[in-house]
Amino acid sequence: MILDADRFLENERPIWDELAAQLERLENNPTGASTVAELERFHYLYQRTASGLARLQANSGDSAAMRHVEMLVARAYAEIHQRATRPGHWRRTLRAAWQWLSAGFPQTFRRQSAAFGLSLALTIAGCGFGATVLVTVPDSKATLLPFSHLQDKPSVRVSKEEAEQKNKPDRMRGKKTTFAAELMTHNIKVAILTMAMGATWGLGVVTLLFYNGVILGAVLCDYIRDGQLVFALAWLMPHGVIEIPAILVGGQAGFVLAGALVGWNNRESRRRRLAAVRNDLASLAGGMAVMLVWAGIVESFLSQYHQPVLPYPVKIAMGCVELGLLCAWLGRGGKRGGA
Repeated sequence: MILDADRFLENERPIWDELAAQLERLENNPTGASTVAELERFHYLYQRTASGLARLQANSGDSAAMRHVEMLVARAYAEIHQRATRPGHWRRTLRAAWQWLSAGFPQTFRRQSAAFGLSLALTIAGCGFGATVLVTVPDSKATLLPFSHLQDKPSVRVSKEEAEQKNKPDRMRGKKTTFAAELMTHNIKVAILTMAMGATWGLGVVTLLFYNGVILGAVLCDYIRDGQLVFALAWLMPHGVIEIPAILVGGQAGFVLAGALVGWNNRESRRRRLAAVRNDLASLAGGMAVMLVWAGIVESFLSQYHQPVLPYPVKIAMGCVELGLLCAWLGRGGKRGGA
């Protein structure tokens, strides 16, 4: 129920006027392209106006205003559902997807860079802890690395892998696509879980990121101590330079969610805080999913091949190129004029 109808109308009229202007623009140019930001804004205006209509209908308020808002909601609904059937819809959709991928996601990433920095710091701390424990407590390997293929001495594993490559050069024949799909599914679940742990006020995010860091640090330390750093880099870098940052983006999203829940010095209601970050959360989730799809393809089709089939320097070089492109994408994507 609207307790103060005059104040409600005063607050909502700018929203209705903006939606009317957006509808006028879209209706006058039905084949024109819209940016991701414009589409998100239009959807927000539609939702808020529809919510306002529900409040007007529940209150015996201004009938003229109610009719006006009903017309706006009907027009917006028709625009949303008819636009998909117009010529060029798929072209506009692909253009919008590319705009989000090339600019929207990197801009969101930079806007929430403090949360990413926290994810990175926790993972590095976990790496240091895992390496330290492995060095100082020799019997801790079975606990730190609960994976059977990591229990062997690294040099023994490397010898086995290289011998298998000689005997069976295309070891993944007939399994690449299935394995890639399994990797994508598993890693995206882990990233989404990390993001969802923001609902625990960030405590679950801290735990998962630190734990992932412990495993990564222990693995690298184990291979370095056994003189197998080159193999470890060639094994991990092609997919890891994308997969690990993607998990960190999941943590970044988790901290953004946690920040909205906790509020810190933000006096707005929790509902408004969550509404303010929902687009950023959706963008981060989409970005990390895209990254993990690429990482899954690379891990299945390239990372599983070692010398003599694929020289280690080639794999390491590819990882360096990927990392450079990732940094350029996240650091420069969406900046106008290269600024």
